[in-house]
Amino acid sequence: MVTQPAAPKVVELWRFPVKSMGGCRVDRVAVDARGVHGDRLWAVRDVDKGVTASARRIPALLGCTARYLAEPDEHAGPGRVPAVVITFPDGRELTSDDPGIDAALSELVGRDVRLTALPPVGDTSAHRMKVSDSLDNYRPEQVRRDFGLADGEPLPDTSVFPAKDIITLARYSTPPGTFVDLAPLHLMSTASLRYLTGTMLDVRRFRPNVLIDIADDNREFPESDWLAAELGIGSARLRVSIPTIRCVVPTRPQPGIELDKSITRALAERTDRFLGVYIDVLTPGVLTVGDEVHVRPADPPTALRRAATSVTRSATRAAQWLLEQAVMRAR
Repeated sequence: MVTQPAAPKVVELWRFPVKSMGGCRVDRVAVDARGVHGDRLWAVRDVDKGVTASARRIPALLGCTARYLAEPDEHAGPGRVPAVVITFPDGRELTSDDPGIDAALSELVGRDVRLTALPPVGDTSAHRMKVSDSLDNYRPEQVRRDFGLADGEPLPDTSVFPAKDIITLARYSTPPGTFVDLAPLHLMSTASLRYLTGTMLDVRRFRPNVLIDIADDNREFPESDWLAAELGIGSARLRVSIPTIRCVVPTRPQPGIELDKSITRALAERTDRFLGVYIDVLTPGVLTVGDEVHVRPADPPTALRRAATSVTRSATRAAQWLLEQAVMRAR
């Protein structure tokens, strides 16, 4: 008798109430087109730059963790953001409605910042960037800092991203309507945490929403084989969109986690700086720890689809080139 391999299973689910701060493990979450219900409904705004702050540029944010005062109800979302409590590195806890919260965050990070709730749909004020700040993001020296790269190291390959994403992130610090970096959901496997450096890395370094385990699978980075596949988890139907590009954040220290710059080197050498996958939600549903992950692989690409992919990557490179030329002219 041939034994069927065990299906992958969800072993951890994570929700991050505040962008770039530590989050909370949960046993069950609802997901929809925006991602995990209640995920990243808050962010910290860099007042001087007028952008949504990220741990790439303000690593001190990773020293904080956030949780909701009460479980978000079904109406929580843009413009209806429930209160959170933030735990600071020194153990202090302040709520989002505490009059001293902004001063405490500003003191922690060494610049003027404000805790900001996700505004109603259609309000892009919390996302829009000044042209000068947008161009700064594409300067080679800034890209190298964001990815923890030394001078002379090749820049990351962003051709896997749709041109529309490159253009969106040139105009907005996060896609309008959300405080996520690029996609609604982020999924990783325990194998990726185990094999990247040869020691089991703490999942908190990579901040996925969904962590899965694949029993009896010797592949080092199995989720990377699922691009364009459909996943059935719980009552939700999902699609793997693109691999997750990795900036410098996984190397940063957090409570109980030391600085580890070797991760940047391992990512460059072993995965071309990609680890984990981004996920779109096709059918809303509920995910629960212990759910099996049913994978429907993508159909082999037709000649037309291969041509379309080539065109898409060319368009992405063209958009990137135009932004780089704008940077050069602005010097």
